[in-house]
Amino acid sequence: MKTLIYFITLLFLPGCLLAQTEEISIRKCIENYIEGSSYNKPDSIEKAFYPEANLFLSHKDKELWIVPASEYITWFKKGNQGEFNGRIGRIISIDLQNDIASAKAEILIPGKKLEFIDIFLLKKIQGKWKIISKSASSINTNKSGRNILFIVSNAHYYGKSTLATGNSFSEIVNAYNTFKTAGYTVDFVSPEGGSIPLAYINTSDALQKQYLFDPDFMYAMKNTKKPEEIDSKNYKAVHYIGGGAAMYDVPENKKIQTIALKVYEENKGIISSVCHGTAGIVNLKTNDGHYLVAGKKISGYPDSFEKQDGDYFKHFPFLIQKTIEERGGVFKFSARNVSHVETDGRIVTGQNFQSSSGVALKIIELINGEKKE
Repeated sequence: MKTLIYFITLLFLPGCLLAQTEEISIRKCIENYIEGSSYNKPDSIEKAFYPEANLFLSHKDKELWIVPASEYITWFKKGNQGEFNGRIGRIISIDLQNDIASAKAEILIPGKKLEFIDIFLLKKIQGKWKIISKSASSINTNKSGRNILFIVSNAHYYGKSTLATGNSFSEIVNAYNTFKTAGYTVDFVSPEGGSIPLAYINTSDALQKQYLFDPDFMYAMKNTKKPEEIDSKNYKAVHYIGGGAAMYDVPENKKIQTIALKVYEENKGIISSVCHGTAGIVNLKTNDGHYLVAGKKISGYPDSFEKQDGDYFKHFPFLIQKTIEERGGVFKFSARNVSHVETDGRIVTGQNFQSSSGVALKIIELINGEKKE
C-alpha cells in the first residue's frame, strides 16, 4: 500500500509543487499589504495592488464606498513610517485557480475592539500576482491579538507500519474553540508543515461537525506552518495535541523543542499538552540542562490504559508515563474517560480528550492572572 501511495505521489508531484509555488507568491503579495497597512509602509502596499485596483468598503453615509488603491495607499503616508499602528493581520485562506485567486485575511485592531475581514481577488499579471480588488467588513470583537501555538504531527502511520493514525480531532477542536471563544488566535505548526492526518472524527458531535465543515478551519489543517516559519516571540503558550501521531516526529524534533522552550523560558509562557500529546514534552530540557518534567506533576495518557496486546502498541517508540517517571516527573491520572488536568507552575497537562477544554481554560486563567500582576 505504501508503495502504491509513493507512485501516485510521484505522478501528481509536479502539479502540486507548481501550485505550492504560486500560493507562496500569492501569500507574499497579501503579506505586503498586511505589513504595509500595519506599519505605515505605503511602498509595501503599492507592491500588493494592481495600479487600477479598487477597494469596496463600508461607509455610514454611502451605500457602497469605492476607493481607488492609489488613494488608499496615501492613507498610510500620514503615520510614522515603519511604526506599528495597532493593526494585526493574518491570512485565513487562499483559493487558487490557474491565474486567478481569492483570499481572505483577518485584520484585528484590539485597541478599538474591531475585527475586519478582507476578501481579495487576485490575478497573475505579467508574471506577478496582484490584488485587483478588495472588499472588507468589520464587526466588534473580543479578539486580543494574543496567540497560542498548537503543535501537531505529520505522521500518518504508527512508526513504519501500515497502521493508520492521526492527530486527535476532538482534542484539537475542543481546545481551539475554548481559546477562540476567549479571544485568542491559534496557529498550527508541524515538523514538515502542510497538511496533517486527522483521527477520531465524530460527526455526531456538534462541535466537531461545526469545525469539520468550516472551510477556514480546515484550510488551517491543510496548511500548518513549518517550524522555521514560527516566531516564538508571538506566543503566550504552546499546546501539544494528542492522537497516535503525537508519538512520532514531534518528540525528537529539535526545531519544535527550541520553539517550545523559548516560549517557556524567554516569554515566560506556558507549555501544555493533552493525552498522547504529552509525548512531545518528554525530551524538553531547560537551560540548566535538566528535563522540563523533572520534579513536576504531569498528566497524559497512562501506559496501563494502552492496549498492550494491540498491533499499534508494538510500534510505540517509547512509553509516555514510564519516560516521564524515569526523567523525574510525577505522573498523575484518574479513571478512564474522566477529565484530569495537572498544573505545575507554567506547565499544564491533561490526561485525555475529555481534558482538552480544561487544559485550555487553565492556560487562559494563567495568562489572565499574569496580566493582573
